[in-house]
This record gives sequence, C-alpha cells and structure tokens, in this order.
Amino acid sequence: MSQKPAIRAEGARLFAAFQAAGAVPVEAGILLPAETLLDLYGEDIRARAYVTTDPLQGEMMLRPDFTVPVVQAHMAHGADPARYCYLGEVFRKQEHLGNRPSEYLQVGFEVFDRAAPAEADAEVFALFAGLLAGTRAQPVMGDIGILMAAVQGLDTTARRKAALLRHVWRPGRFRQLLDRFSGRAAVPAARAALLERLATGSPQALIAAAGPMIGLRAEADIAERAAALIEDAGTRAIAAPEAALLYDLLGLQAPAEAALAHLRGITFMLPAIAPAVDNFAARLEALRARGVDVARLPFQAGLGRTTMEYYDGFTFSFEVEGLPAVASGGRYDALTAVLGQGRSIPAVGGVIRPEVLVQVRA
Repeated sequence: MSQKPAIRAEGARLFAAFQAAGAVPVEAGILLPAETLLDLYGEDIRARAYVTTDPLQGEMMLRPDFTVPVVQAHMAHGADPARYCYLGEVFRKQEHLGNRPSEYLQVGFEVFDRAAPAEADAEVFALFAGLLAGTRAQPVMGDIGILMAAVQGLDTTARRKAALLRHVWRPGRFRQLLDRFSGRAAVPAARAALLERLATGSPQALIAAAGPMIGLRAEADIAERAAALIEDAGTRAIAAPEAALLYDLLGLQAPAEAALAHLRGITFMLPAIAPAVDNFAARLEALRARGVDVARLPFQAGLGRTTMEYYDGFTFSFEVEGLPAVASGGRYDALTAVLGQGRSIPAVGGVIRPEVLVQVRA
C-alpha cells in the first residue's frame, strides 16, 4: 500500500504547526528561472536539478528547494520582520538507483528578523526539536560562520583566502588547498610543470605556441590566470600554528558547551573568530532559555558543508542512521543580500521531509 496518504497527512500536520507558530503560508512556482537561481545552490544541487528550456522564458528548472524562491519573494515584497511556511514537492535527480526519490514533499519554516539573530536561531531549532520529540531523530548543530571567520583571519594573501572560502562547501577540495597553502602537500605535478614553462617564457608566447584558441576564455583571461599562478607560487606558506588551528577547527566535534569552551580557549591565537564565537555563545544561551540541553547537544563545526552553499552561519540537522536527514536548516544572511540587490536582513530557517519522518515513525 502506498505511503502517500500518510506522508501527506504528516506534511499537513507540520504545516499547521508552523502556522500556529506564527508563520504565513506562501507558495513558490514549480517551474523556476534557472539562470539566476541555480547559481545560488550548492554544487550538489546544481548537478541534480532538472533543467529545461522554455522558448519564451529561457532556461528553467523544476523547483529543487523552497528557500531561495521564498527569499527572493521576501526581498522584493516582504515586510520586516516576517515568518513564512510552505508545503510542496521538490525535485532532484538521483545519481544511483535505490530508494531515494527524485520527487518528494518538503515542509519548511523561515524567519526574517534583524532584532535578535541568536533568538531566531533558537526559535527555529526549538520548534523543530519539539515537532520531532519522541522520534529517533537525533539533533546536531554546527556553525559554518566560525570556519569562514577563521579563513578570513589567516595571515595570507587575499587570493588564497578567496580560494579557501570558495571551497568551504567542498570539504575535499578545501582540505587539498589548505594542505598546499600550508606546505603540507607538494604542488600538483601538472601545476609544477606549467609553472616551470611560465618561468622560461611569457604567457603570450606560450599561448601563441599552443596553437589555435579553443573555448570561451580570451587570451587576456589566460594571461591573467598565468600571472596569478606565478604570484601564488611565490607566496609563503601559511604559518604552521595558524594552519594547525584551522585543522583543529575542521575536526571539532563535541557537546555544544564543551565546543564553546574549546573555541574560547583558541580565540586568543585566532582573534578573527571572536565575533563568530560570541554569536555561538549567544545562541547557546538562547537555546538554554528555551529548554534545550546544550551540555549534551552535539556540535560539529563543519555541519552543512556538503549541502546548500547559501548557509553562512548556524546550521542544524536531525538524523537517523541509515536514512536521509529528517530535518535540516541554518542561517543564510548573505543570500538575502545577493537577492536583495544591496538590501539584506538576517534570516534562518529549515525544512522537514515528511516521508522520512513517516519511515522513522514506522
């Protein structure tokens, strides 16, 4: 027998609970403009989006997520503060055969409020925790903002910081870059060979010797990239103590209160993270006031780095081993600035997957 009626009923229950918490129901189109919105999702979602072409509207995609179109609508027409909820299908291609659906129901809750971001974080997390109480779903919290602040505070070039920040959501690539920038890994063989060739001739001469131009990159772009490679090759490595702190942060997993104590202990060695750590402390205090046991709440500094690239601070997830996340969410302040064309507002939200919750209850 199909589980769809149970999934729909679970979605309706959650949707009603979000409305009872003060959220205004909103809709988002199923077919969305791809050109603008697709770049705001992570690499994983971009690769799994269903994209098509409309003769009048150009490249379009089936809705892979609600947050981005909801933020876009709020920044164009919304009041401040605001709380929204939604219920509907999202669509994502699956790379492998299995039980993961390419179309599933998503119900979510989003808060736009500049008055007290820590309180908004706690409100969203506590609401989700209450709705999932009594299930096997286990909460975990993270904060990408601390890692981003640590990168911005490194004593290295702006180009290297930008490269690391660009790959925050790709843990493998981030680690490779950090290994190379800190001197722990050798320069890749292909890059070393290219640098050797650039050292014996100008980029323009090498371009001319390579034959006809192929692709969309202009000769000036190639020369600029070559100059950047030469500059980077001459950059000194990130100091070992700084790199060690960043490696420590990447692997930080502990109960939230203990994680805060650890972060307080290393802040004097990496002062750039102080504001982000203060935000973390304020969030824990707000969670504690809502009855959340932060002494036992698991914390992973890098939680959310493999999901949506618009998260830039607090992240959370509710998980059951062997299943996709029952719920997930986080803070995405920078996304509002991108879609607000210069205007921005602190924002946080999350989604629950009713069909996973039905499996958990079963």
